Amino acid sequence: MAIQLKSDFGALEEAMSEIWDISKRLGLDPFPTHFELVPAAIMYEFGAYGLPGRFSHWTRGKAYHQLKTRYDYGLSKIYELVVNTNPCYGFLMESNSLLQNKLVVAHVLAHCDFFKNNIYFRHTSRQMIETASVSAERIRGYEFRHGSLEVERFLDAVLSIQEHIDPNVFTRRKSAEEHKQRPNKRPESPYDDLFYEDRKQEPKPEKPQKTPPEPEKDLLLFIMEYSPVLTEWQRDVVSIVRSESLYFLPQMQTKIMNEGWASLWHARILREMDLSQEEYVEFAALNAGVLAPAKRSINPYYVGIKMFEDIQKRWDKPTDEEREKFGRRGDEGLAKIFEVRELESDVSFLRNYLTKELVDDLDLYLYRLEGDKWVIVEKNWEKVRDTIVKSMTNYGFPVIVVEDGDYRGNRELYLKHLFEEEELDMRWAERTMPCVQRLWGRPVHLETIIDEELVILSCDGDKVTTAKI
Repeated sequence: MAIQLKSDFGALEEAMSEIWDISKRLGLDPFPTHFELVPAAIMYEFGAYGLPGRFSHWTRGKAYHQLKTRYDYGLSKIYELVVNTNPCYGFLMESNSLLQNKLVVAHVLAHCDFFKNNIYFRHTSRQMIETASVSAERIRGYEFRHGSLEVERFLDAVLSIQEHIDPNVFTRRKSAEEHKQRPNKRPESPYDDLFYEDRKQEPKPEKPQKTPPEPEKDLLLFIMEYSPVLTEWQRDVVSIVRSESLYFLPQMQTKIMNEGWASLWHARILREMDLSQEEYVEFAALNAGVLAPAKRSINPYYVGIKMFEDIQKRWDKPTDEEREKFGRRGDEGLAKIFEVRELESDVSFLRNYLTKELVDDLDLYLYRLEGDKWVIVEKNWEKVRDTIVKSMTNYGFPVIVVEDGDYRGNRELYLKHLFEEEELDMRWAERTMPCVQRLWGRPVHLETIIDEELVILSCDGDKVTTAKI
């Protein structure tokens, strides 16, 4: 049966070429981008899986059902999906109007520019679609050999801690390797011998090394390398989940920036196009919906675009005080936002560029629900900024490190919650610890603070016990 497209395909192809040319002329530098027009069912499948061809799990089906149901009832809609690869892949909904897909194409190209140029995406795999498909095939092979139920239960345990990876893993491991390879040179000046260790001197007795020598934030990596019970296929599954989590990590680190950047440029690109009057009206309504402020949360599209616009304005037309204090010459706004796009993450973006005026204009005060009303509890702009930044540290997940992989000399796993005035969700902790214990195979302990008291949660099976330290 032929599919009736709401968008005229020929007109859409022509618009894509024009949008590409405009984006390059305005200074964007995206990866080459391949667009596909897909039906709603495929769009929501990709939305649930995050990547085409990714391995199956019941949580993906649950997400698909929720997304597709909301779409079927007219409660929400995914207009586009874009994949960070080289070339990038952009998926357009075939039921979109021509104007909607023009906006989406411009939005996608700005995302692709961000993927290519932001420093936090530098280490991501640009062939992740192929990698995910190969990984899914390996997992299907494990299901055939070991049973789908066994593999699914194991994935349940691994996915329960998929966010517990180290965002600094690439730089930290590189520095460690460079330190190991540093040559032991003889002194070349009278002062070098202060740092020189003569190879002929008597070796010092080595202290027994703790595993890990320092607290390890990458829980998935530690379990993959040191678990005493995992088989080779299970270590491979942990590696697959970890590599995919690392791939998605920069998107969590730059959500506000990325969506703000794409919103800024889709508006500027469409204003450069020769739209009909009807298209301008449709664009204005659609853009207003995308940028509508959220009542009880941060709309990343809205906050991001407003911050980029404010940065450009302040660097284009600095005040006398800014000229004197920071040496701003004026007419540097465009170069500045491209610099910010390249170097910042959401945390540094908000810390460095969220001003008092923006907090007031965006109504970013802190609220609390009292009875059936939301009341403002904090108006001080610096406290508001710091609270928002703090909530984004570690993407909202608790920071848990491996303190000892041979606790009490019995191969028990000792974890520590780095407490920062925010207690653990005990319901989450009590359901997750048996998953970690299943992966480690020995008793697991977690040190944390509850009601201002130091406690330790312990698990050796399905039951979790709590004891004060």
